[in-house]
Parts: sequence; structure tokens; C-alpha cells
Amino acid sequence: MAQEKITQTAEADGKAAFQREMIFPIGEPNTAYAEYFIGNSYLAPISTEQIPFNNVTFEPGCRNNWHIHHATKGGGQMLVCVAGRGWYQEEGKPAVQMLPGDVIHIPANVKHWHGAAADSWFAHLAFEVPGENLSNEWLEMVTDEEYKRLEK
Repeated sequence: MAQEKITQTAEADGKAAFQREMIFPIGEPNTAYAEYFIGNSYLAPISTEQIPFNNVTFEPGCRNNWHIHHATKGGGQMLVCVAGRGWYQEEGKPAVQMLPGDVIHIPANVKHWHGAAADSWFAHLAFEVPGENLSNEWLEMVTDEEYKRLEK
């Protein structure tokens, strides 16, 4: 019980310190999509007009499942790292480290995942690129074995 309280306090302190590093809010726990993440993530809507986008924050080690943003025309996703250190990977390609200011352009219909480094909080702005017949398909988890290979 005491160890759990210490862990919760340390997590809260880490989250508060990370919030001081960036200009966007961390947001609320991302409960709507929690089943597609390993670890805790947070979602803060930044704009709901013209092209809506969110700040998505990942605790250390948190990552989303492999997924695809489908579209018959246009579509895809753009990620802009705003704080911390994270990873992006397309199926069949090496993972790319993301640092503040890095921009990732993800074409429609490409299987990929993104998330925090094991030792760092990570936040990115997520933009859904306009297109036709848009849908998201959530797939399998990024295994611990796949994830641990990134740091080597």
C-alpha cells in the first residue's frame, strides 16, 4: 500500500514536471482509446475548428497499438513532437526517434504506431488529414519484445 502511494506520487511529480516543459496542456486521461494503448495517455483538444487537432501525451513507455488511418482519397495523419522523446514506426521500416520540432507525415493506409521512449514522457500534436471515406483501424499491440529492441 505504501509503495503504491510512493509510485503514484512519483508519477504525479513526473507529469507535473513534464507539463512545465511544454506550452500545450497535457489534458485528461485518454479513457476513450485506453484499450488501444499500453500505459497511460492523455488527450487535450487544441482546436475544433477548420482542421481539428489534439495534443496527445504519453507517459514513459506508453505506446499505441499498430493502426491504420484509411482513406480512399487524401487522408492520413501528421504528428508534430512538442515535448519529450518518442518513437514512430511504419510496418517493415526501422523506428524513427521523435524529438521536439520533428514532424512526421503518415500517408493514408499505412500501418504504424507511435509512443514514448521508455525513459521519457512524450507529447505530439496529432492532425487528421482531410480526405474521403476516412476511418481508423486499430490492430495488434506493439509487443514488449518489439518495443525493447528500439533502445538498442
